[in-house]
Order: sequence, then C-alpha cells, then structure tokens
Amino acid sequence: MIEVRFLVEAQREIFPLRGQAIINLQFSIIFFKISMEVMKIIVGPIRTNCYILKSGNELAVVDPGEETLLILDKIKDMRGILKYIINTHYHFDHTTANQEIKKATGAKILIHEKEKGYIDFPADIFLQDNEEIILGEEKILVRNFPGHSEGSICLFVEKIIFTGDLLFKDGYGRTDLVGGSEEDMFKSLDEIRKFLKPGVMVYPGHGDEFQI
Repeated sequence: MIEVRFLVEAQREIFPLRGQAIINLQFSIIFFKISMEVMKIIVGPIRTNCYILKSGNELAVVDPGEETLLILDKIKDMRGILKYIINTHYHFDHTTANQEIKKATGAKILIHEKEKGYIDFPADIFLQDNEEIILGEEKILVRNFPGHSEGSICLFVEKIIFTGDLLFKDGYGRTDLVGGSEEDMFKSLDEIRKFLKPGVMVYPGHGDEFQI
C-alpha cells in the first residue's frame, strides 16, 4: 500500500482536496511515501514537474526547470544530501535551474550522452542506456527512449517510472523540436508499453501522475 499525502499552497488561501480541480494555485507539491520518497514540485511558466527523490539520507532532483529558490527550499525540507541533478532531456524547461542548484549544493549533473550536442551547460556524468544510478539504498535504472529528443530517458525504480516528456496521462511528447523524431517516438511508445504493468505509478514531465 502506498501512503499518499498532499500538500497544496495557494496564492491567497489553502484549498481542501476533494477530487475537484483546484484553481488559483501558485504551485503545488505532492509527496508520496514509499521505500523511496518522492516530492513533486510544479515549476515555471510551462508548469514542469520537478521531482525530488530520497533514499536513506541521499537526494536527487529530477528536471529542475526553473524556480531555483523554491526547489532549494524543498530540498532542505527533505533533510538529506543532494547527490544528483538528473535531466530526462535537454529542453530548457527541464534544465534551467541546473547550474544554480549545483553551485548551491555541489550535486552532480547527469544527462544522457546523446544530449551532448544539445546542452548549453556542463554536465558531470553522461548516462548510457541501461546504466544504474545508485541513490541511498535504491538503484535507478536509466533507459533511453528517443522521440521527444534524441537522448530522452525514463527512470525506473521499484514500481515507479519517471517518463519525462515521453508519456503523459493524456498523450505523449511533441516531436517537432530539435532532436525530435516522430518515428522514434512511436517506437519508444511501443517499447514503454512493456513496462506499464498493473500497479505501476507513472510520473511524467508535465501534468498529473497516474497509476496503471
């Protein structure tokens, strides 16, 4: 059983969660308690899902698009040591806060090696397909699913998949940006289906998380 606790902060007041849409939000945070803790922060004008992961006393932040101070504040709330900054792909709305967070914490920036020619920031580690990232007591599997960008990745841990902009609750990522490919996207979507087993939680780069 997964214990779920919702924290929502609004511009003027705190709204109760009743399964209805919540409006007038400045940002929202969702915290899921499993063997790996996951905090979701919605950042930037494109409303990118930034995730903070915790295992033991180690943390990783996935796709810190913007709002560096907010992300750093929530990292502090998680009470751990930030080890990694992981980008699911190179687009600005998933990477803008990389260097400021690295400067503040000393964490290493990780991105897939196929994104080398697209990034405008220095990466510390270029990931490869099927590589494992060790975070505390957990292993995070890296898989390359091109389509939205050449080096787009999904992250797998337990029954959780962080899909970046490959897969959303109601669709999939665009393919018309530099490095994108509609042909590769359809191949990747066909491949990711193999991992979408009953009970798996999917945390996308935008929009709501969902369970298979």
